[in-house]
Amino acid sequence: MNPLLATLGGKLAERWLNLLILPGGLFLAVTAVGTTLGHRDWHDVDRLRTTLDTLAARPALDRPGTGALLLALVLLAATATSLAAQFLGGAIERYWLRFGRDPLSRALTARRARRWQYLDARFEEAVTASYGGSDPAGTRARIEDLAEARARVAMRRPTRPTWYGDRVQATADRVDAAYGVDLAALWPRLWLILPEPAVRQIQSSHDSFTAAARLAAWAVAYALLACWWWPATLVAIGCATVARSRARDAMDALAGLIEAAVDVHVRELAERVGLTGADSAVPGHEVGDRMSELFRKAE
Repeated sequence: MNPLLATLGGKLAERWLNLLILPGGLFLAVTAVGTTLGHRDWHDVDRLRTTLDTLAARPALDRPGTGALLLALVLLAATATSLAAQFLGGAIERYWLRFGRDPLSRALTARRARRWQYLDARFEEAVTASYGGSDPAGTRARIEDLAEARARVAMRRPTRPTWYGDRVQATADRVDAAYGVDLAALWPRLWLILPEPAVRQIQSSHDSFTAAARLAAWAVAYALLACWWWPATLVAIGCATVARSRARDAMDALAGLIEAAVDVHVRELAERVGLTGADSAVPGHEVGDRMSELFRKAE
């Protein structure tokens, strides 16, 4: 039992250090440097060294109790900062996946839809022009470029303000088109019967998306710090760029895994709830409609 508790304690300490202490401590250190130097003396290392020497020369810091208390306060401040970043990251994650109900979201959705329609029209023109063309290789490359550009906006005509929300919506639409079942009602039941390897992969992709949202929260924090020390803008831009790239990759992988899980296990779920037999084929729209009605209950 003691080795187990020691192992669990070590893992918890490692997670606490990696998720809370290190990012929070780094932000506090950059904040201390930025507020000390300011915009005008942003690169004055001598001024920073002098400030540190002045603090170290104070008599109170020679006492062990004061040093321990100061270290505890720094750890608490770093933890609190990281918890605030996690809370903001959760808000950013919900913001990325929101529906377009408010005026700003509707305007963003309409703007993305116009961009997608423009690229889709060019894609269709390129496909039409490819028939009987004199440069098949060049035409094929242009079609692939246009398809990739259109996919960067959305897989289908945008219905949400962000690419992330549209990626989730595209998965729900594809599941509905293939099986006639509501993914929102299906997924909690399907999750209960998924094998452990599938659960781990889906959870890993979701954790990656959450981590990207948390990195975007740090980008916001460093952008605010740039009001006192402009080099923090570079850190904010770097965090935002990496967060966007990781979030898109994670959401694309997550949506693909969810759709794959439905494809592989929807027949098993239909059998378990008594809508099909063991030898039945892949459920069609009739079974999908019955599953949606059953799972929604009286909604």
